[in-house]
Amino acid sequence: MNCFEKLLTENCDENIRNQFKHQILQSYFFIHTTPVGKSILGRKIDCFHIGNSEKIILLCGSFHGMEWITSQLLYKFIIKIGNTIINREMPYLANLSECLKEYSLAIIPCVNPDGVEIAVNGSPSARHLQDFVERISKGDTSHWQSNALGVDINHNFDADWQNLKNKELSSGITFPSMTRYGGEFPESEPETRALTKFCRENQICKAIAFHSQGEEIYWSFGEHTPVQSLETAKKLAEWSGYALNFPESIATGGGFKDWLITEKSIPAFTIEVGKGKNPLPISQLPKIYAQLEKMLFNFIV
Repeated sequence: MNCFEKLLTENCDENIRNQFKHQILQSYFFIHTTPVGKSILGRKIDCFHIGNSEKIILLCGSFHGMEWITSQLLYKFIIKIGNTIINREMPYLANLSECLKEYSLAIIPCVNPDGVEIAVNGSPSARHLQDFVERISKGDTSHWQSNALGVDINHNFDADWQNLKNKELSSGITFPSMTRYGGEFPESEPETRALTKFCRENQICKAIAFHSQGEEIYWSFGEHTPVQSLETAKKLAEWSGYALNFPESIATGGGFKDWLITEKSIPAFTIEVGKGKNPLPISQLPKIYAQLEKMLFNFIV
């Protein structure tokens, strides 16, 4: 078992992510990384870059703490890209060559590093916020979704945020929580601001936000949805075997996909990977990746 294979069997906490970064940078000279920002607790939000074009295709994971398997999915894809280029592996080498003539890839495996750390390693990883996390989690952080301040990152983007906030209030969500509390105002959280700043400063052409679970693809958000989004979504469904769907009401608005469609007017998608009960076990990763590899390579062309 090589170093990558072992890392891909682990829960994706900060230690594992740092090992991934070290090994990826050591193994593939054409992959570079920069932090797009930091979390509440100062953990880096790393972005892996491949290519030199100013036009960027963006893939992001782990908006929610207990959905850390999406980070592992993206690390596995980065490694596959690296090996495809280094070893000139077919059938995807042609796809990559065509993609990198026009686009660069930006992959952010873990948008919410504090949330992942809390979900995997418990409240002590929240450092000075340990007591706060223990109180709102009632001692069980295994289903933690939010950042370290109890704000759900995917409810914190400025896309029909006030309407979403009203839905939260109607559902009794009025204060920081393990999930679905959208904060005091849009982009109140450093994790959210890191992502919006990156997108505003760069030419993002299309994007996928990965979540778990359900094997579903969400592709639309109101009148701003680009006309080509449905066609692309149908192809994503064909390549993956996943179903096109619409999120439930409390999950509509405030999300990264919704914000990209609203502010950037680009095709953007939320993909719910795997099936079961979150957090999905790491044993599902090989099956999830096998279902999605073709989709991922075809999306970037």
